[in-house]
Amino acid sequence: MIDPDTQAGWAAEAEAEEEDAEDMPLSLRLSIADTLTLGNATCGFMAVYFTTTGILIPHLTGSDESGMARHSAATAVILMLAAAIFDLFDGLVARKLRSSPMGAELDNLSDLISFGLAPAYFVLVYGMVADDAHQRVSALAAVVVLLAVVLRLARFSCVTMKDGMFQGMPSPFGALTVISIVLLELPFVPTLLAIIGVAWLMVSRVEYPKPRGILAVAMLSWIVAAMGLLAAWAFDAPGGQLLLQTGCALQVVTGAVIPLFATARRVNTFRGNRREARAAQLP
Repeated sequence: MIDPDTQAGWAAEAEAEEEDAEDMPLSLRLSIADTLTLGNATCGFMAVYFTTTGILIPHLTGSDESGMARHSAATAVILMLAAAIFDLFDGLVARKLRSSPMGAELDNLSDLISFGLAPAYFVLVYGMVADDAHQRVSALAAVVVLLAVVLRLARFSCVTMKDGMFQGMPSPFGALTVISIVLLELPFVPTLLAIIGVAWLMVSRVEYPKPRGILAVAMLSWIVAAMGLLAAWAFDAPGGQLLLQTGCALQVVTGAVIPLFATARRVNTFRGNRREARAAQLP
């Protein structure tokens, strides 16, 4: 039998919970886009975890399991690529549906973890395990990468750009370029200079297009292809090392070519404006 008093108590509690949910401030409600943003942060943190447990700790303990280090490095980078996918889709979902009032703050904090802390830590660990690297100099380079992402994200929140453009290299693109430079296994000095160059591009005024439409599809396809290259390298597939280095080289070349096109476009725009100004001054 059902106790009417007890049933009434349950109904009252349910109504109270519904009222609490309705009274909850909008700033405390997570949207679908916010959930994707939290997935971004989770991937960044797990990338740090695999870099520590699979690369740094075996090196410090004198383990010679290079295969495990290769698998862990590939896993860490794949997680950063997954974070970039989450970052791509949370913006698309937020534009199609809606995000909560704290969506922008969540996005910046998650980007700081996945594209600031994780790649900077990867550079730091590289300086500790690579044979020709210098640990303290690598630590300085890691700090430069982290601060560049911090400054870039802070400026993004304060500066209004024209629609469809970023000012400075986007942090996901910059993070993947930094990782690609490390995975190329170049001599230490060129690696260091290239990493600092990417950090400078992130805080520069060079304009980069936002990944929308065809560009978003191309970026997603490139990320998925990069995941495949990393998996082939991790499992020591035939030609896996060559494929990975080719992919990393393409990433670095793309990061270097985009600023050149942006600079050329700005120069052409400046020259066009000057011609129009001179033409307007003529009688």
